[in-house]
Amino acid sequence: MPASKKPSRAEARAAKQAEKARRRASSDPADMGRMRQIREAYRITHEHDPKLPFLLAAAFGIPATLGTVGGILLDQWFALPLLGLMVGLLLAMIVLVRRTKRATFIRYAGQAGSAEVALSMLPKKWISTPVVTANRHSDVVHRTLGPAGIVLIGEGEPGRLRQLLASEQRKHENVAFGVPVTTVVMGDRPNQVPLDQLTKHIQKLPKAIDAHQITEVRNRLRALDAVRPKVPVPKGPLPTSMRGARQGLRGR
Repeated sequence: MPASKKPSRAEARAAKQAEKARRRASSDPADMGRMRQIREAYRITHEHDPKLPFLLAAAFGIPATLGTVGGILLDQWFALPLLGLMVGLLLAMIVLVRRTKRATFIRYAGQAGSAEVALSMLPKKWISTPVVTANRHSDVVHRTLGPAGIVLIGEGEPGRLRQLLASEQRKHENVAFGVPVTTVVMGDRPNQVPLDQLTKHIQKLPKAIDAHQITEVRNRLRALDAVRPKVPVPKGPLPTSMRGARQGLRGR
């Protein structure tokens, strides 16, 4: 067979420019660099948090100013100002992370599928699957797997969720082989876990399994999911731009 024709320099250059243009226009976090993810997180957070610029300015400016003044007074013209700048940048990033999480919870509180927001903020040692099952009333059950075992999170009307969660708990216990299966109802009523507390609640559950067991259980769960009918509901309320912002801040 004849060798395939190599693209000319002009064609390769045009393809490279087209790819750059696509990445610039893309809202997919995989196409964003770190700085663009930070800018996107700031932009989205500022829409719901007008105080953000002032908080970031204070978080950065106070340590930077103290470092500069200390450098002048102590004749440390390089070390202390540099330290102040580094501390200021670190504090500004911490403030941005916290305010971004807060703005995300405010934006999506009360929306169907909003538990996915909290699940996406769990550390990477947790493996989450949004909307493993749902009923015709749009009550849904999400799942996450991690050090505490299997956690099923229900969203919807508590009475209907009780039966839905009980059914899912039995199915998961049949394939979990001794791994704990915990159920949680998300909401603002008594004995429910609010959206903005869900991540912390899951992380505080007692450790029950090790990393190698998580892999084993994950394989069993894949087999369970393979025989399920497809759930005809959207998995989560977030647009791609917010997904990128929260993924960049995951687990912080």
